[in-house]
Amino acid sequence: MHIIIVGCGRVGTELAYRLFQKGHQVAVIDQVAASLSNLSAEFRGHTVQGEALAADVLRRAGIEQADGLAAVTNSDSLNAVVAHVARTVYHVPQVVVRNYHPRWRALHEAFGFQVVSSTSWGAQRIEELLYPSFARCVFSAGNGEVEIYELVVPEAWYGRSLQDLLPAGECLAVALSRAGKAMLPSSEDRLEAGDIVHLSATMAGIDTLRKRLQTPQGG
Repeated sequence: MHIIIVGCGRVGTELAYRLFQKGHQVAVIDQVAASLSNLSAEFRGHTVQGEALAADVLRRAGIEQADGLAAVTNSDSLNAVVAHVARTVYHVPQVVVRNYHPRWRALHEAFGFQVVSSTSWGAQRIEELLYPSFARCVFSAGNGEVEIYELVVPEAWYGRSLQDLLPAGECLAVALSRAGKAMLPSSEDRLEAGDIVHLSATMAGIDTLRKRLQTPQGG
C-alpha cells in the first residue's frame, strides 16, 4: 500500500518506520525540515517538506495514488482539515486521525473520522493498571470505550449463573471456556471450577464488576 503520514513527531516517525518495515510505500510530510531527521536511518521512504494543506505538497507525497493517510501532527485542527481534504477531495480510502488534546476529540468524531486518542486511551489504561488485577484486558475497541476482558471465575462464584455475575447492561459475556473448550454462553449457565469468561465491558461496567467481586458472598 501507499501510505501518507502527515506529521513527523514521535508518533509519525514510529508509524512510518513500522509501515516501511512491512514493505509499504511510505511518504512523510512535515512543514519543519528538521523534524524529518527524526526518521530512522534505515527508513527508505519518501519525505516531503512543506505545508500539508498545499496541493503541490500533497501531490509530491502521492496523494492521488494513496491507499491511506494518517494525520498525526500535534494540531487537532490541522489533522481534521488534512483528513477532510484527503477523504473528500482525493478520495483516499483509509483516513485515520490522531487526537492530540482530548477536548478536541469531538471535532474529529463530528467529521466521522477513525480517531486514535492516545491521551484518553493512555490515561484509561494507566487507571486500569493502578487497580488490583482481577481481570486481564485482551482487546480494546475504539479508544478504549469498550474492552474485552479475560476473567478466571473466582471460587466464591462456583455454582452461580453468569447472570448473577455480570452487571446487567454494563458487561456482556462473549465466550465461556471450560476444560479447554470455548462456547457461546447463556446468561443461565452455571459457573464451574476453572471456568474462564471473556466479557465485553465499558470502564464503568468493569468497575462495577470489580466492586461486585470484592463484596463478600458476591452480593
